[in-house]
Amino acid sequence: MRLAAFAAALVLCGGATAAGAATLTACGHPAYPPVSWVTQGELRGLAPEVVRRLFGALGHEVRTEPVGNWKRCLLEVKEGRIDIVVAAYRTIEREQRLAFSAEPLVADPIVLFVRRDRQFPFAKWSDLEGKTVGLMLGDSFGERFDRFAEAHLRVERVSSSLQNVRKLVLGRIDFMPVGLRTWSLQEQRLGDANEIARLPQALVTEHYYIAVRRGSRLEPLLAEIDRGLRAMHQDGSLQRLEELHAGRYLAEQAEAGSNETAR
Repeated sequence: MRLAAFAAALVLCGGATAAGAATLTACGHPAYPPVSWVTQGELRGLAPEVVRRLFGALGHEVRTEPVGNWKRCLLEVKEGRIDIVVAAYRTIEREQRLAFSAEPLVADPIVLFVRRDRQFPFAKWSDLEGKTVGLMLGDSFGERFDRFAEAHLRVERVSSSLQNVRKLVLGRIDFMPVGLRTWSLQEQRLGDANEIARLPQALVTEHYYIAVRRGSRLEPLLAEIDRGLRAMHQDGSLQRLEELHAGRYLAEQAEAGSNETAR
Protein backbone atom coordinates (compact mmCIF):
# COMPACT_ATOMS: atom_id res chain seq x y z
CA MET A 1 0.00 0.00 0.00
CA ARG A 2 1.29 3.43 -0.95
CA LEU A 3 0.42 4.85 2.49
CA ALA A 4 2.89 2.48 4.15
CA ALA A 5 5.66 3.70 1.83
CA PHE A 6 4.58 7.29 2.58
CA ALA A 7 4.88 6.68 6.33
CA ALA A 8 8.29 5.03 5.99
CA ALA A 9 9.59 7.93 3.94
CA LEU A 10 8.42 10.41 6.55
CA VAL A 11 10.20 8.55 9.33
CA LEU A 12 13.43 8.47 7.33
CA CYS A 13 13.32 12.21 6.68
CA GLY A 14 12.23 13.09 10.21
CA GLY A 15 8.77 14.26 9.11
CA ALA A 16 7.06 12.16 11.76
CA THR A 17 8.28 14.48 14.50
CA ALA A 18 7.87 17.75 12.61
CA ALA A 19 5.28 19.07 15.05
CA GLY A 20 6.19 16.88 18.03
CA ALA A 21 4.35 13.62 18.63
CA ALA A 22 1.12 14.29 20.51
CA THR A 23 -2.47 13.17 20.91
CA LEU A 24 -4.62 15.35 18.70
CA THR A 25 -8.36 15.98 18.81
CA ALA A 26 -10.68 16.02 15.80
CA CYS A 27 -14.36 16.63 15.06
CA GLY A 28 -16.58 16.36 12.01
CA HIS A 29 -20.09 16.58 10.64
CA PRO A 30 -22.38 14.52 12.91
CA ALA A 31 -24.74 13.34 10.17
CA TYR A 32 -23.07 13.02 6.79
CA PRO A 33 -22.36 9.32 6.10
CA PRO A 34 -20.19 7.85 4.75
CA VAL A 35 -17.92 10.88 5.29
CA SER A 36 -18.66 11.16 9.02
CA TRP A 37 -21.49 10.53 11.47
CA VAL A 38 -22.01 10.13 15.20
CA THR A 39 -23.29 6.88 16.71
CA GLN A 40 -23.42 6.24 20.47
CA GLY A 41 -21.27 9.30 21.13
CA GLU A 42 -18.55 8.22 18.67
CA LEU A 43 -17.57 10.01 15.44
CA ARG A 44 -17.33 7.36 12.73
CA GLY A 45 -16.83 7.22 8.98
CA LEU A 46 -14.39 7.63 6.14
CA ALA A 47 -12.95 10.99 7.20
CA PRO A 48 -12.15 10.10 10.83
CA GLU A 49 -10.40 6.92 9.71
CA VAL A 50 -8.35 8.71 7.03
CA VAL A 51 -7.34 11.44 9.48
CA ARG A 52 -6.24 8.82 12.03
CA ARG A 53 -4.19 7.01 9.39
CA LEU A 54 -2.50 10.08 7.95
CA PHE A 55 -1.68 11.82 11.22
CA GLY A 56 -0.76 8.43 12.67
CA ALA A 57 1.85 8.11 9.92
CA LEU A 58 3.24 11.41 11.20
CA GLY A 59 3.50 10.08 14.75
CA HIS A 60 0.26 11.45 16.18
CA GLU A 61 -2.63 9.66 17.81
CA VAL A 62 -6.00 11.23 16.96
CA ARG A 63 -8.97 11.21 19.36
CA THR A 64 -12.33 12.24 17.91
CA GLU A 65 -14.62 14.58 19.85
CA PRO A 66 -18.37 14.64 19.06
CA VAL A 67 -19.27 18.24 19.87
CA GLY A 68 -22.93 18.53 18.87
CA ASN A 69 -23.83 20.25 15.62
CA TRP A 70 -21.62 20.98 12.63
CA LYS A 71 -21.38 24.72 13.30
CA ARG A 72 -20.00 23.99 16.78
CA CYS A 73 -17.30 21.68 15.34
CA LEU A 74 -16.06 24.38 12.97
CA LEU A 75 -16.01 26.94 15.79
CA GLU A 76 -14.10 24.64 18.16
CA VAL A 77 -11.31 24.20 15.61
CA LYS A 78 -11.23 27.89 14.65
CA GLU A 79 -10.87 28.77 18.35
CA GLY A 80 -8.13 26.17 18.88
CA ARG A 81 -10.03 23.98 21.34
CA ILE A 82 -9.97 21.08 18.87
CA ASP A 83 -7.13 20.44 16.43
CA ILE A 84 -8.65 19.02 13.22
CA VAL A 85 -11.82 19.14 11.15
CA VAL A 86 -11.86 15.71 9.54
CA ALA A 87 -13.66 16.93 6.39
CA ALA A 88 -15.06 20.28 5.26
CA TYR A 89 -15.69 22.30 2.13
CA ARG A 90 -13.27 25.13 1.42
CA THR A 91 -14.85 28.60 1.41
CA ILE A 92 -13.37 32.10 1.62
CA GLU A 93 -14.99 32.66 5.02
CA ARG A 94 -13.61 29.41 6.44
CA GLU A 95 -10.16 29.99 4.97
CA GLN A 96 -9.79 33.12 7.08
CA ARG A 97 -9.31 30.92 10.15
CA LEU A 98 -8.77 27.40 8.81
CA ALA A 99 -5.98 25.97 6.66
CA PHE A 100 -7.02 23.19 4.30
CA SER A 101 -5.30 20.32 2.56
CA ALA A 102 -4.71 21.04 -1.12
CA GLU A 103 -5.68 17.46 -1.98
CA PRO A 104 -9.40 16.64 -1.62
CA LEU A 105 -10.60 13.76 0.50
CA VAL A 106 -13.67 13.00 -1.60
CA ALA A 107 -15.96 14.59 -4.22
CA ASP A 108 -19.50 15.38 -3.11
CA PRO A 109 -22.21 15.77 -5.80
CA ILE A 110 -25.05 17.92 -4.43
CA VAL A 111 -28.66 17.38 -5.51
CA LEU A 112 -31.92 19.12 -4.61
CA PHE A 113 -34.96 17.60 -2.92
CA VAL A 114 -38.45 19.10 -3.02
CA ARG A 115 -41.90 18.10 -1.90
CA ARG A 116 -43.22 15.64 -4.49
CA ASP A 117 -46.37 17.67 -5.20
CA ARG A 118 -44.43 20.96 -5.42
CA GLN A 119 -41.76 20.12 -7.98
CA PHE A 120 -40.51 22.95 -10.19
CA PRO A 121 -38.28 23.22 -13.26
CA PHE A 122 -34.59 23.54 -12.36
CA ALA A 123 -31.99 23.87 -15.09
CA LYS A 124 -29.99 26.83 -13.81
CA TRP A 125 -29.49 28.56 -10.48
CA SER A 126 -31.68 31.51 -11.43
CA ASP A 127 -34.64 29.09 -11.36
CA LEU A 128 -34.20 29.01 -7.56
CA GLU A 129 -34.39 32.78 -7.01
CA GLY A 130 -36.90 33.86 -4.38
CA LYS A 131 -37.35 30.37 -2.98
CA THR A 132 -36.76 29.20 0.60
CA VAL A 133 -33.91 26.77 1.15
CA GLY A 134 -33.44 24.63 4.25
CA LEU A 135 -29.87 24.24 5.53
CA MET A 136 -28.30 22.83 8.65
CA LEU A 137 -26.39 25.07 11.06
CA GLY A 138 -22.88 25.61 9.71
CA ASP A 139 -23.70 24.12 6.30
CA SER A 140 -21.96 25.34 3.17
CA PHE A 141 -22.43 24.08 -0.36
CA GLY A 142 -19.44 25.90 -1.77
CA GLU A 143 -18.48 29.55 -2.08
CA ARG A 144 -20.58 30.22 -5.19
CA PHE A 145 -23.77 28.75 -3.78
CA ASP A 146 -23.29 30.41 -0.39
CA ARG A 147 -23.10 33.82 -2.08
CA PHE A 148 -26.04 33.00 -4.33
CA ALA A 149 -28.15 31.92 -1.35
CA GLU A 150 -27.32 35.09 0.58
CA ALA A 151 -28.29 37.29 -2.35
CA HIS A 152 -31.22 35.46 -3.90
CA LEU A 153 -32.78 32.97 -1.47
CA ARG A 154 -34.54 32.92 1.87
CA VAL A 155 -32.45 30.71 4.14
CA GLU A 156 -33.81 28.75 7.11
CA ARG A 157 -31.36 26.77 9.26
CA VAL A 158 -31.97 23.82 11.57
CA SER A 159 -29.78 21.62 13.73
CA SER A 160 -30.62 18.22 12.21
CA SER A 161 -31.39 16.54 8.88
CA LEU A 162 -34.64 15.18 10.31
CA GLN A 163 -35.86 18.71 11.05
CA ASN A 164 -35.02 19.77 7.50
CA VAL A 165 -36.97 16.88 5.97
CA ARG A 166 -39.99 17.59 8.17
CA LYS A 167 -39.99 21.27 7.20
CA LEU A 168 -39.87 20.27 3.53
CA VAL A 169 -42.80 17.88 3.94
CA LEU A 170 -44.79 20.54 5.80
CA GLY A 171 -44.14 23.08 3.04
CA ARG A 172 -42.12 25.46 5.20
CA ILE A 173 -39.17 25.34 2.80
CA ASP A 174 -39.15 24.91 -0.98
CA PHE A 175 -36.07 22.73 -1.33
CA MET A 176 -33.07 21.31 0.47
CA PRO A 177 -29.63 20.54 -0.98
CA VAL A 178 -28.18 17.16 0.04
CA GLY A 179 -25.08 15.20 -0.90
CA LEU A 180 -26.13 12.39 -3.23
CA ARG A 181 -24.08 9.76 -1.40
CA THR A 182 -25.30 10.66 2.06
CA TRP A 183 -28.93 10.77 0.96
CA SER A 184 -28.70 7.30 -0.56
CA LEU A 185 -27.56 6.03 2.85
CA GLN A 186 -29.94 8.05 5.04
CA GLU A 187 -33.11 7.89 2.94
CA GLN A 188 -34.82 5.24 5.07
CA ARG A 189 -33.76 6.76 8.39
CA LEU A 190 -34.98 10.22 7.46
CA GLY A 191 -38.35 8.87 6.33
CA ASP A 192 -41.05 10.57 4.22
CA ALA A 193 -39.45 9.18 1.04
CA ASN A 194 -42.87 8.98 -0.64
CA GLU A 195 -43.54 12.66 -0.01
CA ILE A 196 -40.32 14.14 -1.40
CA ALA A 197 -38.60 13.92 -4.78
CA ARG A 198 -35.15 14.58 -6.16
CA LEU A 199 -34.83 17.07 -9.01
CA PRO A 200 -32.86 15.55 -11.91
CA GLN A 201 -30.37 18.40 -12.33
CA ALA A 202 -27.44 18.45 -9.86
CA LEU A 203 -26.78 21.72 -8.08
CA VAL A 204 -22.97 21.48 -7.97
CA THR A 205 -20.16 19.06 -7.14
CA GLU A 206 -18.00 20.18 -4.22
CA HIS A 207 -15.06 18.49 -2.45
CA TYR A 208 -14.23 17.70 1.16
CA TYR A 209 -10.80 18.62 2.54
CA ILE A 210 -9.01 18.07 5.85
CA ALA A 211 -8.62 21.31 7.85
CA VAL A 212 -6.68 22.64 10.85
CA ARG A 213 -6.64 26.02 12.56
CA ARG A 214 -4.71 28.57 10.52
CA GLY A 215 -1.39 29.36 12.20
CA SER A 216 -1.47 26.22 14.36
CA ARG A 217 1.50 23.89 14.79
CA LEU A 218 -0.27 21.41 12.50
CA GLU A 219 -0.48 23.69 9.48
CA PRO A 220 3.09 22.86 8.30
CA LEU A 221 2.08 19.17 8.21
CA LEU A 222 -0.58 19.72 5.54
CA ALA A 223 1.93 19.23 2.72
CA GLU A 224 2.67 15.76 4.10
CA ILE A 225 -1.05 15.09 4.57
CA ASP A 226 -1.47 15.93 0.88
CA ARG A 227 1.18 13.37 -0.01
CA GLY A 228 -0.73 10.75 1.95
CA LEU A 229 -4.05 11.65 0.35
CA ARG A 230 -2.54 11.42 -3.14
CA ALA A 231 -1.13 8.01 -2.30
CA MET A 232 -4.53 6.79 -1.07
CA HIS A 233 -6.27 8.11 -4.19
CA GLN A 234 -3.70 6.46 -6.45
CA ASP A 235 -3.85 3.02 -4.84
CA GLY A 236 -7.65 3.02 -4.59
CA SER A 237 -7.72 2.75 -0.81
CA LEU A 238 -9.86 5.88 -0.39
CA GLN A 239 -12.59 4.47 -2.59
CA ARG A 240 -12.43 1.12 -0.80
CA LEU A 241 -12.69 2.84 2.58
CA GLU A 242 -15.66 4.89 1.39
CA GLU A 243 -17.47 1.72 0.37
CA LEU A 244 -16.51 0.04 3.65
CA HIS A 245 -17.94 2.85 5.76
CA ALA A 246 -21.08 3.08 3.64
CA GLY A 247 -21.65 -0.59 4.40
CA ARG A 248 -20.98 -0.07 8.10
CA TYR A 249 -23.48 2.77 8.27
CA LEU A 250 -26.18 0.68 6.59
CA ALA A 251 -25.43 -2.23 8.93
CA GLU A 252 -25.77 0.09 11.95
CA GLN A 253 -29.13 1.35 10.72
CA ALA A 254 -30.36 -2.20 10.09
CA GLU A 255 -29.31 -3.25 13.58
CA ALA A 256 -30.95 -0.19 15.12
CA GLY A 257 -34.16 -0.99 13.21
CA SER A 258 -34.10 -4.59 14.42
CA ASN A 259 -33.62 -3.51 18.01
CA GLU A 260 -36.49 -1.05 17.71
CA THR A 261 -38.77 -3.74 16.28
CA ALA A 262 -37.87 -6.14 19.09
CA ARG A 263 -38.97 -3.71 21.81
